Amino acid sequence: MAILDILTYPDQFLETITKPVKEIDGKLQEVFNNMAETMYAAPGIGLAATQVGIDQSFLLYDIAPQDETRALNILVNPVIVSKEGEILSENEGCLSVPDYRADVKRAERILVEAYDRDGNPLRFEAEGIHAIVLQHEIDHLNGTLFIEHISRLKRQMYKRKIQKRLRRE
Repeated sequence: MAILDILTYPDQFLETITKPVKEIDGKLQEVFNNMAETMYAAPGIGLAATQVGIDQSFLLYDIAPQDETRALNILVNPVIVSKEGEILSENEGCLSVPDYRADVKRAERILVEAYDRDGNPLRFEAEGIHAIVLQHEIDHLNGTLFIEHISRLKRQMYKRKIQKRLRRE
C-alpha cells in the first residue's frame, strides 16, 4: 500500500465533477486500500477520489472513534436520494482545506444509494455525524468544497489567506 498525495485548495482538480465507476476491479481495490492508508495517516475521517486526483465517483470514510476498531466504509457511485431536517456541523474541516474550520449547515438525515467495494447495491439512511461526513464527501465528488457552504465574506478571507501564503512560497 502507499500514501497518496492529498490535493489542497486552490488546486482546480478539486472542482472536478466525477464520472461514475463502471467496473470495480483489482486495480480499483488497490486504490481503495491506498486511499484508506492515506486517510488514516492524515488523519481524517473521510476521503473522496477527487482529493487524491481521481475523477471517478467513490469515497471512503470511518467515523469510529480513533481508540476503537476501524470501521472502513467504501461507497461507489454514491447519491443522496433525499434530505431531511437541518443540523449545524460545528467546526467542520477538510484535508483539502488545511488550517481552516467553520460551522456549516447540513441536512440532519439523508437517504443514500451506492455500491460497496464489491459492487453490491446499498440503500441506507444516515443521521448526525454520519450524515454530515457523507454530505461533505459526496460534495467533493460533485466538485464542491465545504467552504462553498459558508458565508461569502468568510470564504473570501480564507482565499486571501491562501493567496498570501502561496505568494510567500
